[in-house]
Amino acid sequence: MAKFVFIGAGSLVFTKNLVRDLLTFPAFVDCTITLLDIDKDRLAYAKQTVDNIIAAGQYPAKVEATTDRVEALKGANGVICTLLAHDVDVWRTDLEIPMEYGVNINIGDTRGPAGIFRFLRTVPVMLEICRDIERYCPDAVFLNYTNPMAMLCRVMQSETNVKVTGLCHSVQGTAEMLAGWIGAPMGEITYRCAGINHQAFYLDFKWNGKDAYPLIREAVVNRPEIYNEEQVRNEMYLHLDYYVTESSGHNSEYNAWFRKRPDLIEKYCTHGTGWNPGLYAPGLQHRDNPALDWNKQLEEWRDSPIELKRGNEYASYIFNAVFGDQTLFEFNGNVRNFGLINNLPEGCCVEVPVLASKRGLSPMHVGPLPDQLALLVNTSARIEELAIEGALTGDRRKVFQAICFDPLTSAVLSLEEIKSMVDRMFEANKAYLPQFA
Repeated sequence: MAKFVFIGAGSLVFTKNLVRDLLTFPAFVDCTITLLDIDKDRLAYAKQTVDNIIAAGQYPAKVEATTDRVEALKGANGVICTLLAHDVDVWRTDLEIPMEYGVNINIGDTRGPAGIFRFLRTVPVMLEICRDIERYCPDAVFLNYTNPMAMLCRVMQSETNVKVTGLCHSVQGTAEMLAGWIGAPMGEITYRCAGINHQAFYLDFKWNGKDAYPLIREAVVNRPEIYNEEQVRNEMYLHLDYYVTESSGHNSEYNAWFRKRPDLIEKYCTHGTGWNPGLYAPGLQHRDNPALDWNKQLEEWRDSPIELKRGNEYASYIFNAVFGDQTLFEFNGNVRNFGLINNLPEGCCVEVPVLASKRGLSPMHVGPLPDQLALLVNTSARIEELAIEGALTGDRRKVFQAICFDPLTSAVLSLEEIKSMVDRMFEANKAYLPQFA
């Protein structure tokens, strides 16, 4: 009987979908699902949601809910993390302070000044979790969904002995989007994808063994509804020749091309049909607008119809491959770069194909990225490495210098302006960053 622990179970949509997927595997129908969250109200919603799934599927599974991490982790086989460290009062400053300086960030949870400060706040929590896993379930497989993915996974993998990788649904999600654009059944598509989290690229994308990139280019160039669905990513593809995995909203922040001037934001980051301007906005809106009832939203998610069909998130397939019925499963995961991508920094966190089996998680060698992609991705990877060094040593100077080279920030601000912005961000975060005391 397997035991799965959901850390941050109050992330209700993730919890609902991942529990549903787990219970579709025969090896896990009688598992124990332990829900952990520090927010008792959200935890109660999560418990009711999982109870509904178990009842709908008539599974013999057991569900527990607790705020005690030690008790939750004892005896776990698999651990899933979807937590958000701290609250809206601090993470809103990640976007609002840069905005005052003209750095227009859309989401800010992955890299750039906002992503780096989110990382600085979150990494102590993640290391505490890993230390508890080492003590109470050292053989567990730990799957992280918390952002900033690359920096957190890099630290957990270098500073602990936990069997951890990070997962992002953008790889399989974008592959399905591209297949839909060219009218291909997903079962006939194969691809090889590599880079770093949110900046991984499909190095090949094939339909029944034949290169499908010409069909994708034709769709992007000749069908306005497709171009407008992902304006930023489509511009990147048309000029860099490979398609990036993560959304236009995210990728508009990771380079200097789309958000450094108001006219570019208007042109590329406002009117696309698939554009989501500011994924952080709902949290701020619920904080600032009493008419928006967050509990009502949680109730709607909890009480929405139960779909028992397995989805395409990687987590349940990985667990099944490692300690379920041990069916091999290939996925794109976040691991350290030891000889995997030749022209990215050794030891940085990369997102590459990984094989899950009873042997565990085995990353696959990719080789070099095309030169134009390596230039873009190296910048992000090296910034992340410098920010990580600053976090581990408590060196504010290294954090500042990492942000100096962020492409969007450096396209907008001078070095002195960046220093002023970073100082203000440290001041706003001083209660959350004991490592810099």
